[in-house]
This record gives sequence, C-alpha cells and structure tokens, in this order.
Amino acid sequence: QVQLVESGGGLVQAGGSLRLSCAASGRTFSTMGWFRQAPGKDRKFVAAISDNTYYADFGKGRFTISRDNAKNTVYLQMNNLKPEDTAVYFCAADPRWGSRWYTYEYDYWGQGTQVTVSS
Repeated sequence: QVQLVESGGGLVQAGGSLRLSCAASGRTFSTMGWFRQAPGKDRKFVAAISDNTYYADFGKGRFTISRDNAKNTVYLQMNNLKPEDTAVYFCAADPRWGSRWYTYEYDYWGQGTQVTVSS
C-alpha cells in the first residue's frame, strides 16, 4: 500500500523558515512534488524533483526541493516566508520521469500539512 506522509508544517512569522518532509512508503517514485492550496483557491504547483528540479515562480530563490532516496523522502525548504504562503501543502508522487506541473500528472497524494505565516 502506497502512502505519502507529510510533516513539518506549523505557524511561523513572516521572514521565517520551515522545512516540510514527505515520507513515501510502498514503492519508490521517479518524480515527487509539492502543491499548496489556500482556502477557497485551487491547488497550485510549488516544486517538483525528477530528472531536474522545477519551481513555481513564487518559490524561486526562496524554496528548495530535495530528496533522500535512501529514505524515500522529499523535502521542501522554505525560507523568507510570506503571509501569502499560508496554505495546506500537499506532497505528490508519480512513477514517471519529467516535469510535472499539474495535479492530474500525479497518481499519489498525501493528506497535507498546514503552513501558516503570520505578518
């Protein structure tokens, strides 16, 4: 049974940092990514790691995605957080390689972890 379990969310002040983790079990994935969803908004791409790393424009220079294949875990380091980064962050995984920017390109999803940035 495949599971993706996120952790690391929380409340942080603007300008602060958080590191999200997503531990996968049941199989390994070529591509792993992060999406976020603010209340009343669509789920949006944040970053992905596959044959390369990919970032949404709002995350470039602030967010870094990485993975530990031995632990089957992907991380999202978020620095200089802003109130507009407040959202539920979801981990996603797919067995195929390549850039994957859209929710429909991922077969597996975690339950999400809340990130709240106060001003």
